[in-house]
Amino acid sequence: MSHEPLQSPEVVDARGLRCPLPVIRLAAVARDRSPGDVLTVWSTDPAARHDVPAWARMRGHVVLENTVVETGEDESPPPDGGTTWAVTVRLGG
Repeated sequence: MSHEPLQSPEVVDARGLRCPLPVIRLAAVARDRSPGDVLTVWSTDPAARHDVPAWARMRGHVVLENTVVETGEDESPPPDGGTTWAVTVRLGG
């Protein structure tokens, strides 16, 4: 993994959507972006933690981070009340 500072990623909010919709949403946004752009998909579907990195590898992108999002006091909880995972991807060429 690169140790370059992360640019502020664009968030693709796929919370409340089930597989394969988080990956489909991310792929749709990625089509209109350039290599080097950074996208983060938020998902409450546990499968997305594995599906997004698999999609990224197949497309030549790099997973920068795969973490649990902590909901702050000023943020709304996920639509289904579950855990939100954030998978951050740097788009390849």
